[in-house]
Amino acid sequence: MKNLMWALSLTAALAGCASGVKLDDVPVVDKSGAGVTQSGTMGADGGSTAGATKSGVTPVDLSASNSVATGPSSGRIVYFDYDSYAVKPDDQTVIDNNARFLKADKARHAVVEGHTDDRGGREYNLALGQKRAESVRRALGLLGVADSQLEAVSFGKEKPAVQGNDEAAMAKNRRAEISYR
Repeated sequence: MKNLMWALSLTAALAGCASGVKLDDVPVVDKSGAGVTQSGTMGADGGSTAGATKSGVTPVDLSASNSVATGPSSGRIVYFDYDSYAVKPDDQTVIDNNARFLKADKARHAVVEGHTDDRGGREYNLALGQKRAESVRRALGLLGVADSQLEAVSFGKEKPAVQGNDEAAMAKNRRAEISYR
């Protein structure tokens, strides 16, 4: 009886593994991506593309996307005094130009990144960097930039612009940078 049960379960298992798909009869399809060959045409660089394969990929113009990524040419950095997050009148031109740039295209987005020098603790520098980013974001908002176009983040002292412990290096690190996405 035990052998009969074992033989029945083995037969059931083998019957379950059987498949109607014939693995030997799979059709072979050429998916090598061979393109259309054109003879006697000129390429973008002026050279002949005779015998070359022409793809259907459209070239990408990077010059247009670079201007969006960099923003206005007048600058994107606002500097601050030590232990301050007040925007100085000297940097108002930078804010004005960036506000005009953002208002010209409502689809553009910018991130205002607040930075500090290396003095102070980690939490203090993160809070001060956030206040600097928020003050620039608020100044842009007062000039008519939609709040949905702006984001303020703080890096504290983690991304210094200049290495060094003298006052000139620290002054360069006390900043808010406007970067476009």
